[in-house]
Amino acid sequence: MAEQYFVGVGAANIDISGQSRQAIILHDSNPGQMVTSCGGVTRNVCENLARLGADVRLITALGTDIFAEKIRRESSAAGIDLSHSYVVQGHASSSYVNLLDDHGDMLIAMSDMSVLRELPSSWLEEKKELIRGARFVTCDPALSSRTLETLLDLCEGYVPVCVDPVSCAYAQAVKPYIGRFHTAKPNKLELEILSGREIHSQNDLRDACRTVLDQGLQRIIVSLGEDGCFYMDAEGRVMHRKLRTVSRMANATGGGDAFMAALLYFSASELALERMLDNAMAAGIAAVTCRQTINPEMSPELLKTILKEYQL
Repeated sequence: MAEQYFVGVGAANIDISGQSRQAIILHDSNPGQMVTSCGGVTRNVCENLARLGADVRLITALGTDIFAEKIRRESSAAGIDLSHSYVVQGHASSSYVNLLDDHGDMLIAMSDMSVLRELPSSWLEEKKELIRGARFVTCDPALSSRTLETLLDLCEGYVPVCVDPVSCAYAQAVKPYIGRFHTAKPNKLELEILSGREIHSQNDLRDACRTVLDQGLQRIIVSLGEDGCFYMDAEGRVMHRKLRTVSRMANATGGGDAFMAALLYFSASELALERMLDNAMAAGIAAVTCRQTINPEMSPELLKTILKEYQL
């Protein structure tokens, strides 16, 4: 059997997260706790995959600053192969700052991922064999349109490509290409953009998913927050899954990335659909109940423990 591995193409950031110790007062200095860690949607998915036990290679763009060294050091220690990344001389690495309120909910965030737009499409073409040999490719929409198009061209007919739209703004960037992806994981607002439909009911949700699937997407998983997730695919399978609600979040930042990683990991193992979705939601719980963006204890064993506690 050929070696099975995953490839990520997208952002690798430094995340700076601050959580207030009390109700936030705007336009003032608030006492809190600051944590600096490695992040970036694609890098986070890759680290979660690696911690679950997968072989992972990340293609990203790094600057030549101290952030780049931290990203290399910590990503490699977590099990991610960064040897295929592109270095942009004289450029700052990607960074992301968020502020959480005293309940752990995100108040505001800001990102600078301009270095990723310096990743040339020719670099991906040089990595063609690596990319085409993957079990799944995961990417984020911060790539330039030209680089994203090149990635989709290289993967077409060879390997399924998966995307998390991440935000409403990036959902607009992904929309023209949505039919060329295999898997998408939007939330409800992002799905409204991808489908061009407003969603007010369960029937609206189904219709919006069907609209996107009719463009060529193979499967869609919609994040519904406390209401779990909704799944629909081109084969006609439809499923709504939910776990018990988390009583208190420690950090809302990394839940979606952990969900996507577990989704891909268990898709590759061809786990039954309902178990695949439950494990993905358990990975999300593992992330949001940990102060760090990536739960360092992430593993299949941890997901089993979480499911025992949270499964309905």
